[in-house]
Amino acid sequence: YHPDKQSADVPAGTVEECIKKFIEIDQAWKILGNEETKKEYDLQRHEDDLRNLGPVDAQVYLEEMSWNEDDHSFSLSCRCGGKYSVSKDEAEVVTLIS
Repeated sequence: YHPDKQSADVPAGTVEECIKKFIEIDQAWKILGNEETKKEYDLQRHEDDLRNLGPVDAQVYLEEMSWNEDDHSFSLSCRCGGKYSVSKDEAEVVTLIS
């Protein structure tokens, strides 16, 4: 795809496509060839993948959650790396528990 590697008898449209492809490859190399920008790119891709996995909201049932005796709360790890957490008081207020 490098412009200097194209022969003189290639049609103009093909040359333009090769130049566009070369620019895309060059931009990708600039991002992926640098450790910091590669980390940012990987994080962005990971976030995009999580967004596309399914609905953002989900029904979480108390029975699926773990009881934490130390802080008197129920918790459940989320696929995004976060955590659902409900205190005992919150659960009592909405009559999840008695």
